[in-house]
Amino acid sequence: MHDRLSAATDSVVRVTRSGKSIQRNVLIKSNFVSRKELRKRLNPQYQTLKTRNMKISMILAIFALTANTTSIMAQQKIKQTAGREQLGEFAPKFAELNDDILFGEVWSRTDRLGLRDRSLVTITSLISQGITDSSLTYHLQTARQNGITRSEISEIITHISFYAGWPKAWAAFRLAKDVWAEDSAADDAKAAFQKQMIFPIGEPNTAYAQYFTGNSYLAPISREQVVVSNVTFEPRCRNNWHIHHAKSGGGQMLIGVAGRGWYQEAGKPAVEILPGTVIHIPAGVKHWHGASADGWFAHLAFEIPGEESSNEWLEPVTDEEYDKLK
Repeated sequence: MHDRLSAATDSVVRVTRSGKSIQRNVLIKSNFVSRKELRKRLNPQYQTLKTRNMKISMILAIFALTANTTSIMAQQKIKQTAGREQLGEFAPKFAELNDDILFGEVWSRTDRLGLRDRSLVTITSLISQGITDSSLTYHLQTARQNGITRSEISEIITHISFYAGWPKAWAAFRLAKDVWAEDSAADDAKAAFQKQMIFPIGEPNTAYAQYFTGNSYLAPISREQVVVSNVTFEPRCRNNWHIHHAKSGGGQMLIGVAGRGWYQEAGKPAVEILPGTVIHIPAGVKHWHGASADGWFAHLAFEIPGEESSNEWLEPVTDEEYDKLK
């Protein structure tokens, strides 16, 4: 027998394994296909191994993304010009020390102490000394930019008051109230949740809003090789029942990133998703996923490559169904 088979039409191929003959119809699209390649295509174990290796590659890609993000954050450089702008002519050396040493070197050592923590230390020091002028205002604004939320600054100043004095806290609160005036409770919760994960929350998921109950956010993580997105859900938010269709391959994989959420297949109990939980969703399975009722939730969504893939969006998950979950 020749090692290669010529085919222009459907062929019947016999594969012998453990003394048993298995007959399958195979459409050979190329002019020549080796027997070895045919055996691989017909072997379920080979297909399973191929899928498993692909999923392992996806998980390794997450670690690469995590390491890269951490590295970028550690290299942040602070540029300050206030010293030269305000005191450059009158006290040039002081301006140089302020801009280049204090901010250019000390504040920029984010690999040793993050900007958020440096802001916390600085405003604590200023309030304790009773400095409630424009210096404190500037550092309160910087603290907000560095991720300190409205509820956190309220707790921070309250804590400081017992050690630095009640009048100093009153003065600091007047400034802080103006700095965080535009922040709502929802913004505060969103900012607090962002600090729990390295991936961005992203923008409002308006393109798919019609298929969600509640507010969700979408942040593209990768659009090359494997499509990966970080999907964030506000409390009680969930997507509709839906199905990932594919002629072959396809489906989806989820990995919990932060918070607590749920995944449920039709006819089966819901499964809790925590950070690190991996959910494998085969093509053709009706399911939904979303946040718990008491907190924000985020997961990475991996699109598994498949042939003739599509999504079918179905009915919403009712409050009655959702409220049964604890």
